[in-house]
Amino acid sequence: MKNIGENVIRIEADALRALADRVSGPMGPAFGNAIETLHCCAGRVVVTGMGKSGIIARKIAATFSSTGTPSLFLHPAEAVHGDLGMVAPRDVVLALSQSGETEEILRLLATIKRLDLKLIAMTGELNSTLGQAADITLDCSVAKEACALGLAPTASTTAMLALGDAIAVALAERRGFREEDFASLHPGGKLGKKLARVHTLMHTGDAVPRVSPSTRMTDVIYEMSRKGLGVTTVIEDDKLLGIISDGDLRRLLEHRGKDVMDLTARECMTVSPKTIAPEAFAVAALTIMEQKKITSLPVVNGSGQLEGIVHLHDLWGTEMV
Repeated sequence: MKNIGENVIRIEADALRALADRVSGPMGPAFGNAIETLHCCAGRVVVTGMGKSGIIARKIAATFSSTGTPSLFLHPAEAVHGDLGMVAPRDVVLALSQSGETEEILRLLATIKRLDLKLIAMTGELNSTLGQAADITLDCSVAKEACALGLAPTASTTAMLALGDAIAVALAERRGFREEDFASLHPGGKLGKKLARVHTLMHTGDAVPRVSPSTRMTDVIYEMSRKGLGVTTVIEDDKLLGIISDGDLRRLLEHRGKDVMDLTARECMTVSPKTIAPEAFAVAALTIMEQKKITSLPVVNGSGQLEGIVHLHDLWGTEMV
């Protein structure tokens, strides 16, 4: 059985290598034209396909939408029973059909032409009805399916999916799609947490542990215990001067003993600690904490003023990892 599994994967990998060679070679101009056509689309990208190609089409439409290209999936069988109302002038249609002769897809051609919509085809048969009717035809043919009978769509759907991803990513690059744009489209779940801004997760106001440089260590310890973040900031005129952590206290007690209680925050603080800007991504804060092996990070604006503090527990929950 493992030999069958290995063979399937190798056949599909070969199909992808052949597809990559076509994109970098003979299909390159058509691929580039498809990207420019989609980039210039003033409406939405309507992705359609039937059967297994329809499942791939749904995924491609979802990838377009999540990377800044308004898109929807149109079921070709439902389209001729009223759903064609979803298609509007200025849309671009991306149609998937391995044979290029899928009846339900071909029924849409008259409406596509009547609305004067651009049609991009992804097919394994360039000379098919769909391939010939399209403004741009992308070759996603495969040498053979991974199915032993050569019937079940396997390598062909893998190639379609990869080509759809290639189009979506190239289009996002063409649009100048940035992390900030991605964050705005993914406010929930794991991605939303990673791409959240630090200022949305940080502790602010009275929840931020803070002392003045002249504060005695007895009061410093009280402030740290009261706020429960394992650190306290040392500020003067709202500007961050340093930070004192639980680890700093342990090391001071080991070297100075009870004499530490006679010292001030200025004498014990770590000067110029690591900080992060409020508009930075949460994942950037997490990276700093993991690299520096710290649990809290002061949030400081461009003027050096303390705006808050972000703790590892605010970032390192199940939604971040």
